[in-house]
Amino acid sequence: MNTSNYATLQIEYAQGVATVSINHPPVNVLDVALMSEIQQFLTQVRDDPSIRVIVFQSADPDFFIAHVDMTLIDEPNAFDEIAKETPNGLNPFQAFGEMIRKQPQVTIVKLEGIARGGGAEFVAAVDMAFAAIGRAGLAQCEALMGIIPGGGATQYLSQRMTRGRVLEVILGAELVDAELAERYGWVNRALPANELDAFVNRLARNIAALPDGVIAATKKAISTVDLSEGLGREHEAWAELFALPNAEKLIRGGLKVGAQTKTGEKKLEHLLRSIF
Repeated sequence: MNTSNYATLQIEYAQGVATVSINHPPVNVLDVALMSEIQQFLTQVRDDPSIRVIVFQSADPDFFIAHVDMTLIDEPNAFDEIAKETPNGLNPFQAFGEMIRKQPQVTIVKLEGIARGGGAEFVAAVDMAFAAIGRAGLAQCEALMGIIPGGGATQYLSQRMTRGRVLEVILGAELVDAELAERYGWVNRALPANELDAFVNRLARNIAALPDGVIAATKKAISTVDLSEGLGREHEAWAELFALPNAEKLIRGGLKVGAQTKTGEKKLEHLLRSIF
């Protein structure tokens, strides 16, 4: 399979497992290029029986996917091409999450760095996620930009956590470490950083080696909840807030004080709160 045409992804295949390393410096922002290439890859392997498990990781140990590209505030039409393929009732970010959630292969995130916003929604959309203790972090930081999550988080997290915990995550807008993420159900397990690779690799290989039909039957039997109504409510609420002047002011302010730089992203919540 030809993978040389990917600029933001590095892909390896072995024993039925595709390992996708996200490599989009400086901090793996979820922009048009990265989203398009992940969608292209998922489409490419969707009907490939030789690929049974997809493991997503990052080439940057500090960041998995930082969040949606904040510079899109100056490019309101950047996602127009992607939007043409978006199912009715979904925005492009929600369609991206639903594509991941409904992928026939087993999807796993190996989380060693930080995933915020759209990156955290990616983690919530996959089948399983495993996080490195002392290294991984998750946050829905959108409230600090005057908006709410618009890529599925309100619905995906509601399938994993109690209502109170979802409210805490979204409105508290704090970076959650691996162990708390495990307790809340955001990830399957928090593992010592030096054990994460071996655990995920063993799990992925074991699943890929199962007899024909077992993966498909299991994913069919375990209900995939129809979230369309909730996603519609989420998009409407997100779009209303995004159109307000406050959102633009906070997003531009965040970029001005260091968002989307390697240094600034390590303390993003502090930077965004300083703008208030």
